[in-house]
Parts: sequence; C-alpha cells; structure tokens
Amino acid sequence: MLTAEGLYKRFGGVAAIRGVSLEVREGEIVGLVGPNGAGKTTLFNLLTGMLPPDQGWVRFRGQTLTGPPWMRAQLGLGRTFQVPRVFPPLTCLDHILLAVDARNGARSTPRPGGPDPRDLLTFVGLVGLEHVPAAQLNPTHRKLLELATVLATDPSLLLLDEPMAGMTPVEVQNTMGLIRRLREERGITVVWVEHLMHAVTKVADRVVVLHQGEVIAEGPPEQVMRDSRVVDVYLGEGTRA
Repeated sequence: MLTAEGLYKRFGGVAAIRGVSLEVREGEIVGLVGPNGAGKTTLFNLLTGMLPPDQGWVRFRGQTLTGPPWMRAQLGLGRTFQVPRVFPPLTCLDHILLAVDARNGARSTPRPGGPDPRDLLTFVGLVGLEHVPAAQLNPTHRKLLELATVLATDPSLLLLDEPMAGMTPVEVQNTMGLIRRLREERGITVVWVEHLMHAVTKVADRVVVLHQGEVIAEGPPEQVMRDSRVVDVYLGEGTRA
C-alpha cells in the first residue's frame, strides 16, 4: 500500500532522517517507536508532503507522491498530529461537515453516501458533543475530534502521531480499542507513533524502531522487544529478560 525508499532529510546540515525505507501493507497496524528526537514525526512529515525529502521517494497505492498534503489526502492518506489541529470556534459537527465538503469538492464527481457526520462523532466517542465548540473540549476530546475530522476525508491509510499522549489509563484503553476498530470496522490501515509500549505490543501487528533517524529494528512486537539494540537505546536495561 505504501512504500518509502531511501528517505533522507537534513536540517542545517544535520540528518534527521538517514536513508529510511519503509513498507506498509494493506490492513496492517504498524507501530512506529523510538526515543525522543529519533525522527518519527519528521518521517510522517515526509510521507504526507509537509516536508520534501532531500533524497528518496514515497509511493502510495502504486503512485509516486510528489504533491502537497492536500493532494495526498485526496488519494486516501490521512494524518493526525501530536497537538490536535482543530478550529476553536467551530463545533464538532462543523468540523466534520467541513471535511466532508472538502472531500467531495476535491472529486470531479462527489461520491454518493459516505459516513454520516454524527456516526463519525459517535464512532470516536464524542456522543452528545455535536454542537460544542472545539474551544470548550478537553485535550482528549480534541484529539478525538481531529481523528473524526480526518475520518470524514475517507482515508485508506491513517498516520497517528502519539494519539495517547496525556491520556488517563482508561482513555488509553479506549483509544487502543478505537485503533483496532479503525481496521476491523472501517478497513483502514494504520501507522501509529507511540511511546506507550504496552499499548503498541497489544495492538500493533508489526513494530518499526527508529533511532537517530535510522531504522534499527522491525518485526512482530515480541521479537522487537527482545532485540538487544532496541533495549539498549530505547527500552532500557529493566526490560532485559
């Protein structure tokens, strides 16, 4: 579904991403993990067109991507951010309607049907908040609103950037279930940046570990958790068997 090959990105002569190659297969949930500063968000920015690579290329559903983020969104590549990007004065329902209009307006022939805006808000857990402005939502609800807004664009691949940051244990459990349902109920492939390893190991099919802009390990979660280099640079000595 998505392939990145030999991605490099430098800032001021310092490489933030160093020759990263990545393959995401349709229907997967892939966890992208690594220490702070490993290059995870930079990689997302390269995949979504927010940054141009200095070297390398990205291909999505058989098409090489060279355009800006909005063009990639038209192709079905969606993304959320560490800090949710919402419009404070607009209600939750307004956000969804705006995204639906953008989705339909981008097509020469708007697709009939599509997800019902209120159903999307229910799906992410914002029942009863349809007419509440984003400015009045708590941080977790803002994250869920951003997710619902992206879902309204009808993505086939969704990049989630630390969706559980700042959440309570109960909210983390709910979000883990939500990520599973993205695939099971909506058929969406997910690449997910996360620091909560217990969540990643329970939900992801495969884990990719970045360190200093390079992929140092990838594979099933239980295998990656035992990798000596991953333990040394990220998980810590306390995780050794």
